[in-house]
Amino acid sequence: MGIFSRFTDIINSNLNSILDKAEDPEKIIRLMIQEMEDTLVEVRSTAARAIADRKEITRKLDGLDDEARDWAKKAELALDKGREDLAKAALAEKAVSLKSAEALRGQQNAIAEGLEKLNEDVTSLEAKLADAKSRQQAIVARHRTATKRLEVRKRLHDYRIDDALLRFESFERRMDNLEGHVESYDLGTKRGGLAQEISDLESQDAVERELEELKSRRAGKAPKDAERG
Repeated sequence: MGIFSRFTDIINSNLNSILDKAEDPEKIIRLMIQEMEDTLVEVRSTAARAIADRKEITRKLDGLDDEARDWAKKAELALDKGREDLAKAALAEKAVSLKSAEALRGQQNAIAEGLEKLNEDVTSLEAKLADAKSRQQAIVARHRTATKRLEVRKRLHDYRIDDALLRFESFERRMDNLEGHVESYDLGTKRGGLAQEISDLESQDAVERELEELKSRRAGKAPKDAERG
């Protein structure tokens, strides 16, 4: 199973568990980022072990190459000394060393391919992790805003709000009735106080002056009317 397929299984199982418990998306995002970070650490650890194995294989290959060259020299020496049997045996040992080296080179190639894929995985995972972190704050902000809006909507549709408004309107009517009751005591009473009395006096003076002026005009016209008669 590939590292990312296993990572996806882990994420899905955890997400399903959280969704079943109806937990908030912020926790889901944090979990996803944490899982990605943990997976990145695991991938790097796997790569480190592979690099260590490759170095060990390289050392063994160097040793087997040295062995093969040494057996080749021994075979030449034995043949020079007329010991064909020893030369043949040395060449057989050389073949064993070369065969072992060939097997190790196969492992070395497999490790190199694996490291190349791990490098691609690390690059991809780092990009996904950076993207998730850059979007985390925006998603969290959107979730919090939506949650607050939902709370407001629920309160607006709550019967207790309507009941409170009805009580408020009832209280306003009671205040109207109380103020009307107070104002009823002022009906039929003289209003205005001292200012009103002074204003009444000024009005009376104006009427008196106008009456005197009218009398004077009428008195001035009376002789002329008599002459005409």
